[in-house]
Amino acid sequence: MRIKHDIFFGGLLISLSFLLAGCVSEDSRIAAKDIAQHSGLSRNDIQTKTFLIASWSRITPPAHLLRVYIEGDGFAWKSRTQPSDDPTPRNPIGLALAAADKNQNVLYIARPCQFIGPPLPAHCETSVWTKDRFSPSVIDAMNDVLNHFVKQYPGVKLELIGYSGGGNIAAILAERRTDVRSLRTVAGNLDVAYVNATHHVSAMPDAVSAIDSASALQKMPQLHFSGDADKTVTPEVAQRFQRAVGGHCSEVEVVSNMAHGSDWAAIWPQLLAKKLPECGE
Repeated sequence: MRIKHDIFFGGLLISLSFLLAGCVSEDSRIAAKDIAQHSGLSRNDIQTKTFLIASWSRITPPAHLLRVYIEGDGFAWKSRTQPSDDPTPRNPIGLALAAADKNQNVLYIARPCQFIGPPLPAHCETSVWTKDRFSPSVIDAMNDVLNHFVKQYPGVKLELIGYSGGGNIAAILAERRTDVRSLRTVAGNLDVAYVNATHHVSAMPDAVSAIDSASALQKMPQLHFSGDADKTVTPEVAQRFQRAVGGHCSEVEVVSNMAHGSDWAAIWPQLLAKKLPECGE
């Protein structure tokens, strides 16, 4: 695949966000609302035991198959050492992927504290989107959101899709649940310890990492898309995960000229059309 994208643009947006944190937060909410409305996605905030979590969906009953998108880490850090005051993504790639999906039944789930407020609820401490963003309580809350929707459509099967850190959560939920039919990730952080070590940042000892239970997904059809220009989550991450899964059901595709924050939604219909691996015995 040879599709050129302006990789610099994504980096420019991130740099500008450091300077315009206050107003950009509100602008990000407005932009997300527009993205969702233009694709027929309606908002529904779900209260779990721990967090209020934003979601957007377009579901036509009876729903037998639901394609679920999980957002990335968002605006977790203002700088390498300073966490942000609000994790709402400036460039919600997970939401853009969901909006680009023309499937009849689509659900998008934000990460805890994204698109909530202002003001943020008391439970939205900075640790939620920094050192604890893959903690058991966060994973449980995301699973609770899935349960909320599944209960409304008995027998529905799920296709999970996660962007960046959302890829880690999608893979963990795919391993935990019995109603998941397939898994796709885009620039997925599927090996948390490896990515942290690569960037020389603090370890996250309480993080649940998908690679630790990867072998349980050996019979799950899955595709992992990585950008060859991605310096944040390099293609080696997906390749390490594929080896840990084993078997023949996991494939990695390295996409040319794509960085971590590139416009994945622009080519998502092409990537989504790619056939999932056949999982023979």
